[in-house]
Amino acid sequence: MAVLVTGGAGYIGSHVVRLLVERGDDVLVVDDFSTGIENRVEGLPLVSLDLAAPDAEDRLVAAIEEHSVDSIIHFAAKKQVGESVERPLLYYRQNIGGLTNVLGAAERTGIESLVFSSSAATYGMPDVEMVAEDLDCRPINPYGETKLIGEWMIDNAITAAKMRGDTFKAVKLRYFNVAGAGWPELADTAVMNLIPIVLERVAAGKAPIVFGNDYDTPDGTCIRDYVHVKDLAEAHIASLDYMKSDDEPAETVFNVGTGKGASVKEVIDAIAEATDREIVPEMGERRAGDPPALVADVSRISAQLSWKAEFGLEEIVRSAVDAAGMSPTSK
Repeated sequence: MAVLVTGGAGYIGSHVVRLLVERGDDVLVVDDFSTGIENRVEGLPLVSLDLAAPDAEDRLVAAIEEHSVDSIIHFAAKKQVGESVERPLLYYRQNIGGLTNVLGAAERTGIESLVFSSSAATYGMPDVEMVAEDLDCRPINPYGETKLIGEWMIDNAITAAKMRGDTFKAVKLRYFNVAGAGWPELADTAVMNLIPIVLERVAAGKAPIVFGNDYDTPDGTCIRDYVHVKDLAEAHIASLDYMKSDDEPAETVFNVGTGKGASVKEVIDAIAEATDREIVPEMGERRAGDPPALVADVSRISAQLSWKAEFGLEEIVRSAVDAAGMSPTSK
């Protein structure tokens, strides 16, 4: 198998690239390095490209043909919720424009399978704690909207391929809260999610801030489903293999999580234990748009892809702490 990985030098993408290489697949990485790090994919064929650029589709076609690519995993996208509210046009231009060029190149070169990096942000603020894939999607920010529109675009491309008599299959993976590190050198370098944010503040001698402790949850803080990045990467590999069959995929949208929630307080307590430090958070006001609990129903991905998360919160936190050089043994 020869796989094109867009955004392959990024946090999640680089984990998937490493797993693909380890199992013997040929890999072509496309990245604009706005957030990706080149040495994560050192030694692999690489195309530096902004997927929303006017010539992106033609350059993708040339790269796919040169490297005999037969599958695509599409990560490359802008992904900061707050920024998407401030700069919605940027998010539509990059996320929708980039996917348009990827799908155009796939159509022109006869690519038969695509794995799309979607998000639980497509759900918005559901009024249920356990979220299943058939729930109505009502995203509440431009980032989530671009991911849902991306899913629609892919579905329409599948329909058009059938009308032409072509084969085109796709899997859309809706990630919940991704964290941890499969390898220390591939750790999350962006400080945008809870665990990296807490680690950064602790390293600086500052107290982490908890945004609201009066939610209707056992300890008053928000509950989320945290999935280890290596487990998530394995879900992409399982998705590629799922599409190898001649049969039509029974389902194409899958949640990726653990099916278990952890509160903000529980995450901070786990970080305190892993770092062997006392961490006393400051309590702040609630943030607008934060639901009390959001946990993935993972029964579909378990049944269809035979995938299940291996790692729990303790392993996720310890891998992040070790990668940050903050474990007690590294003091």
